[in-house]
Amino acid sequence: MMGNSIKYPSIEEVEGYNVLVLNIIRVKKADKPQVLSKSKIREAIEACEKAEGDIYCKAAVLIRCLVRAHAFASGNRRTAFVVAKEFVIANGKDFRIKDDPEYAKVMRGIREGYYSDGEILEWIKNGKIREFRRS
Repeated sequence: MMGNSIKYPSIEEVEGYNVLVLNIIRVKKADKPQVLSKSKIREAIEACEKAEGDIYCKAAVLIRCLVRAHAFASGNRRTAFVVAKEFVIANGKDFRIKDDPEYAKVMRGIREGYYSDGEILEWIKNGKIREFRRS
């Protein structure tokens, strides 16, 4: 899927990243790659394509939509993180979030709507975000 020379992930690539993250980053014994909804993956990709702004704006939408779509039986947040990272890098930009398990809390915050797209964009672009705290 190409548009304005931006490389967007395909549904199959997103599914492949789910298999990959579940094989590499095992959290629970029950983790297994299983697609619950291809249409939700498609909707997340389409939201990314339609998002106004630069690669970072689009990546923020992509990560938020994939996390909230819950399109997989396991590894939704891990998959969303890796897909967004690959999207940014594939489009020639720097992904500034360190690979740190502490950021799992931030991904929970994204799922729960704690962060705005602007905050997610800044996190991807500059690697900094406020700590997730439940109210």
